[in-house]
Amino acid sequence: MDRRNFLKAGALIATGIAGSTWMPDFLNSMGGQDQEKSYAEYLRKSAVPKEELDIFLNENSWAQFDPEVGYILGNYMPHDGIGNSYTISTVMKDGKRTNQIYAEKPCRINTYGNSFTHCHQASDAETWQEYLAGHLGEPVQNFGMGGFGVYQAYRRLLRREKEDEDSKYVILYMWGDDYVRSVFRCRYATYYTRWNDYGGYMFHGNFWSNIEMNTDSGQLVEMENRISSKEEIYKMADPEFMYENLKDDLMVQLHLLSYNMVNTDLDTGGLNKLADILKQRRVDFSNVEAMQATANNLKNKYSFEATKYILKKAQTFCENHGKELMLVHFDPSNVFMPMTRGESRYDREMIDFIKQNNFRFFDMNEVHLEDFKKFSISLDEYMDRYFIGHYKPMGNHFFAYSIKDEIVDWLDPKPITYIQNGDPLIRFEEYLPK
Repeated sequence: MDRRNFLKAGALIATGIAGSTWMPDFLNSMGGQDQEKSYAEYLRKSAVPKEELDIFLNENSWAQFDPEVGYILGNYMPHDGIGNSYTISTVMKDGKRTNQIYAEKPCRINTYGNSFTHCHQASDAETWQEYLAGHLGEPVQNFGMGGFGVYQAYRRLLRREKEDEDSKYVILYMWGDDYVRSVFRCRYATYYTRWNDYGGYMFHGNFWSNIEMNTDSGQLVEMENRISSKEEIYKMADPEFMYENLKDDLMVQLHLLSYNMVNTDLDTGGLNKLADILKQRRVDFSNVEAMQATANNLKNKYSFEATKYILKKAQTFCENHGKELMLVHFDPSNVFMPMTRGESRYDREMIDFIKQNNFRFFDMNEVHLEDFKKFSISLDEYMDRYFIGHYKPMGNHFFAYSIKDEIVDWLDPKPITYIQNGDPLIRFEEYLPK
């Protein structure tokens, strides 16, 4: 496999684009259908080499440890950009991705989410937040991080917004399988067989705070990180620690079942309880196709219920703290691509929930669908126009100028570039270099 395809494959795995028509075929091949695949054995093999953890904790790397959300951005130059380039990815002292456009001015817009918020595979100056800031004449801060689920982004949002007196406008970006990621205790355990951590420099997905179903009470509960310090992360090098802490993680099991990666040593009692609580069909182990279909349906329902809980909490928090919330959604593989074929979106339940609860909402899937209709090219050609796994800089630029009208309509007072009071003069002292 050439390096371009390898990097694209790695990016797709990291962001959760599974089953995509533009993913190398080998990623969709999970082994023979009839062989026994032990969940216990799979978990024990997920133990992380100590040498990789050493690099993650002690050297400049793409991510750095965080006791609450597992990890946040570090300082690194991944070899994953357009034209076989490296990308400059740096973090500021307050944990946000480095921003320079009008950064000295008070910031009233903070953004949270995963890699499409963080803008992985683009350099610091090529993010949609920086493009948008340049257009609005005011900063837009980026607290996104690759690999986060909705819950981890929400926890980051809470932590920052409790102390940020300048911000009033909060964007929570949901992408791809973010719904599912919220529930994992340790996302690394779901993809370690298919992901290259580049010797530890790209390590992430370690244990974090999550949300999950208590199958005894039938209630969703918020769980704290099982690894609360840098020293404790070395526990992930122990196969028995990985097994003991994930053997009853129902979302990890459902995810692996949906890809036929495991089929024995499962917590079937817990899975059955979960299905009954959510009023869904239990996982059917009679054949591979039935197993995958029923596991996938239960996985989606579980993730939707968790996400509804999170969004209500985020909405209430913002209301109580004098802030306004906007939700953004984009899922190129599982939503946008099927939409181009005239298929219904699998997460319709979530979109209906968002609209029924009057969230301010921007759907980038619809924007891309209308844009695609303007071209006489194949879908693969269209995807190559904007994506290199994640957005290319051109894709981030397209997103920024797609959402700008929604942002301008939202802000009060309007950005300086949109003030229409008949006075064209501005006080340049605020904009000239000191």
